[in-house]
Formats: sequence, structure tokens, C-alpha cells
Amino acid sequence: MLVTRFLSTILRSFAIFLCCITIWLSFTPISHASIDDDRYDGNIFVVYAGNGSLVPSKLTLKQSLERNTPAILVYYLDDNSDSKQFALVVSRFQEFYGRAASIIPIGIDTIEPKKKYKKYEVGYYYRGGIPQTVILNQKGKKVFDEIGQIEYDAADDVLRKVFDLLPRSESVQLKRRTFNQFNSELVPEEKSE
Repeated sequence: MLVTRFLSTILRSFAIFLCCITIWLSFTPISHASIDDDRYDGNIFVVYAGNGSLVPSKLTLKQSLERNTPAILVYYLDDNSDSKQFALVVSRFQEFYGRAASIIPIGIDTIEPKKKYKKYEVGYYYRGGIPQTVILNQKGKKVFDEIGQIEYDAADDVLRKVFDLLPRSESVQLKRRTFNQFNSELVPEEKSE
């Protein structure tokens, strides 16, 4: 009898606890980060570009310069809406130039603060804005440096010169095939007859 009363009291207490938790959760706002806000919700290249292979980069800037490999430096923050939206463009850089150039995304909060940086340190090129895109050619010369979201074509024009490729107007036109709102692939454009 005493055990039954004890179990009944515990079950009633547990039921009251569950009711209180349910009521509390219904009044607590649940925040969800999205591509249009400045909330942190994980690595932007994984979440918004579907590309976890960008971070960490395969080569450091120093290694890239030593190998005479062109480098695309992209300065960003994971909790910045402009950086989140720009992650798709960075993923396209890798799609076309990932085997020939070093694509080096740099979270600005990982840049060690110094008064002066060496040319092979990522802090050397950072100008204080995000996203920032810097392109270095095979000789390590800066050939492009823009702060803010840029169109892929602006960087592509520079990269075509770096790699001595045909201008876009003389090459095969590619069209995007969309899988979902964030991911797509490029395929040759079909000619309509």
C-alpha cells in the first residue's frame, strides 16, 4: 500500500513536470538561423553551399606561394548573412578552378592580430570587410581584391586571364541545373531548334 502511494505520487509529479515543460516550450521562441540573418548555425560552406571540402583548405597560403599556384582568398564569418550568401559563389570557384588554384576560405576571427604581416600570411591581404575576395596569380601578385558580394563572372574574368583561358564569350555556354535552392550543377546549354 505504501509503495503504491509512493509510485502514484511520483507519477503525478512527473506528469505535472511534463505539463510545465510543455507550457514553457510553447512560449519560448525557437530561433532558426537562415541565409538571410546574422546568426551562427554552422560552417557556411557545409550548410549553404553543400561543400564541406572547402574548410579547411588543402594548402596554406605559404604553401601555395611556394608552389607557384594561384590562390583565391575568401575572408568570411560564419555568422554573417553576406558571407552565407557568398558561400555559393566560393563553391563555384572550387567547381571550376579547384584543381588548378588554391581556394583558401579564411574566417576573419582566426586571423592572428599583428601590427605587420608577412606576404605569405593571410592577414597581409585582409582590408577589414567581409566577404572579401583576393586573387593571387602564379607569381603571388594580387590581381583582384574586392570587398562585398561579387558576381562569379567578375572573378571568373580575372581567373581566365590568370590561367590563359578563352574569354567567356568564346567558350561553351554552361547553364545551371538546380537540385534545390542552394545546390546546382553546370551542364552545357541545350540549343533549341
